[in-house]
Amino acid sequence: MSATTAISGTASPPVAAGTDWAGLARRSKAAQRRRSFLLHASLFVCSLPVIVPYVWLLTLAFSPRGAPVGTTILWRALVVILPAIVVWLVMAASPRGNTRALGGLVVVVALALLAVLVGPLISLENWQFLFNPDVVAEIKRGVGDNDYPSIWLAAGNSLLLAGGEMVVVCTVATLAAYYLSRFEFYGRGTFLKGLMVLHAFPVYTLVIPIFLLMYWVGMLDTIVGVVLVIATLELPFAIYIMKGFFDAVPWEIEMSAMADGASRRQAFWLVVLPQVKVGIAAIAIFAFLRGWEEYVFVATLLLSKTNWVMSLFLFFFAQDTMGLDHGLVSAIAVFYLLPSLILYAFTQRYLTQVSFSGIKG
Repeated sequence: MSATTAISGTASPPVAAGTDWAGLARRSKAAQRRRSFLLHASLFVCSLPVIVPYVWLLTLAFSPRGAPVGTTILWRALVVILPAIVVWLVMAASPRGNTRALGGLVVVVALALLAVLVGPLISLENWQFLFNPDVVAEIKRGVGDNDYPSIWLAAGNSLLLAGGEMVVVCTVATLAAYYLSRFEFYGRGTFLKGLMVLHAFPVYTLVIPIFLLMYWVGMLDTIVGVVLVIATLELPFAIYIMKGFFDAVPWEIEMSAMADGASRRQAFWLVVLPQVKVGIAAIAIFAFLRGWEEYVFVATLLLSKTNWVMSLFLFFFAQDTMGLDHGLVSAIAVFYLLPSLILYAFTQRYLTQVSFSGIKG
């Protein structure tokens, strides 16, 4: 018996003489590439029902005014985009090491084809509202709506709503989660269970009670009132996320800082808080997106048009009164989507780091 067998207690399986290790490695890599390709291909096919409508929205936004809804820009764009994605999937499963360079070449070729096939059909007529805010008001004025707000006013109200909600949620959730994570008090477990129950309720069943409450306290038809309502509804989920991050910070780090002369507040600000910055960024992103896309409560609580946000602006403009301008509506919708896309593009790395594994009662 060999020394290795004596130590491990089990005999290793015999290795056949003349085993083709290179062939086994090639077959293993080929199987891995096939699995990777099938995974990416299935995800791509499942995402088509979402990708195609957004591509259609984008093409309509850059179509000439008065163009039919079934414009050829969509089909020309899809003829270029879909094969480019398929080629990228094939290259992702390729054993070559220069896939990044080939991927860049595919992007350049796709952009060149789009410039040739789609470029001559693109028009910026639908985007006049960016330079002349009265374009939308002039269209609505023709149907008797003389006080239709500017899109920049609606965009500013949306930023105020989303930004205000983000600040309230981040501040309250961070302080509350720290207290729940670090201190024991009577009823702590019941309080945590109550938070989850509140988050489980359908929030839109509270529309009428919240409307009456805002009316009685004098905050109806105010941006501040909507900020407080949406922030309150988002706080249970945000507190649970932040509690998980605080639970993952060792108590010894904070104790060490206080042993070195730091106060409890200094230890919180200088030692603990930097450790949970990913969680704060995550709840800030979620809160901003929730406030930016909110419709039901703003439609219920904001009555005057000077307080309209982008969701209300887009909804009421899309109402078919004297014939809907699909190109202009699509351009406004793309303008409405841009902040969310930009925010996600710059902060997705924080969202992917959010983990619920540290949450405990």
